[in-house]
Amino acid sequence: MAASILSRRAAVFCRTFKGISSSKPTNSQCGLLLQTASYNPRPLKLNLREKYIPDKDDRETPEWQKTARYDKKLFGRYGTASGIDPASLWPSHEQLDKIIAEENEWHPPLEVMLKNIKIKEKEETRKRLAKEKLIAANMAKMPKMIADWRREKRESKLKQKEEKARRDMLLSQARERFGYAVDPRSPKFLEMVAEIEKEEKKRRKLVKRRLKEEQVAAPVTPPADSSWS
Repeated sequence: MAASILSRRAAVFCRTFKGISSSKPTNSQCGLLLQTASYNPRPLKLNLREKYIPDKDDRETPEWQKTARYDKKLFGRYGTASGIDPASLWPSHEQLDKIIAEENEWHPPLEVMLKNIKIKEKEETRKRLAKEKLIAANMAKMPKMIADWRREKRESKLKQKEEKARRDMLLSQARERFGYAVDPRSPKFLEMVAEIEKEEKKRRKLVKRRLKEEQVAAPVTPPADSSWS
C-alpha cells in the first residue's frame, strides 16, 4: 500500500515537473524516479537471539574480542554457556598482590589509619617544639645582635666621616699644589694620592724602626736583691 502511494506521488511529481519545465523530461528519468520511489529493501537476516561467541583462532576476529576483558563480558552475559572457564577470569598472584597493595594504600585498616595519625601528630609536635626552641634562642641573642648592629652602624658612620675628611684634605692639598680645583677622578689627583700614600707608608716604617731602636738601646735595670746579707 505504501509503495502504491509513493508511485502515485511520483507520477504527480512528474506531471508537475512537465508543466513547469520548458524542456520535456525523458521517459528514463520518470522511470528511474518511479523505481526509486517503489524500492522496498529486504530486511537483514540477523538472529539477535543467538549468542555470539568470537572464534579466537580466526584471523578476522578483532584483537579486542580476544582479550580477558571481553571474556569477562561474555561470561557475565551468557554464564557457562559462553564456554569460558571461570578460573581463567580470576586474577593471578601478581595481580592479586597488586590489588591488595592498592587497597591497603587507598583504603587502609582503621588501626593503620590511627597509627599514621599518631605519627603525623608526633612529627608536627616535634617540628613545633624545634621552631619554638629556635625562636627562644634567637630572642636570647637579640640584645647582643642589636648592640652589634648599633656598634657596626657607629663604626660605619665614623669610617665614612674619616674618609670624607681625608678626601677633603686631599682635595685641599691638590688645590694648593696645582692652583685650581682638581677633579678627584683625574689622573693628576690619583697620582698625587698615590704619592702621598707612599710617603705616609715610608714615614710609618721609619717611626716603627725608631721605636724598635729605642727599645733595644734602653738600659735594663737589674732586679732588686731581696736576700739578707
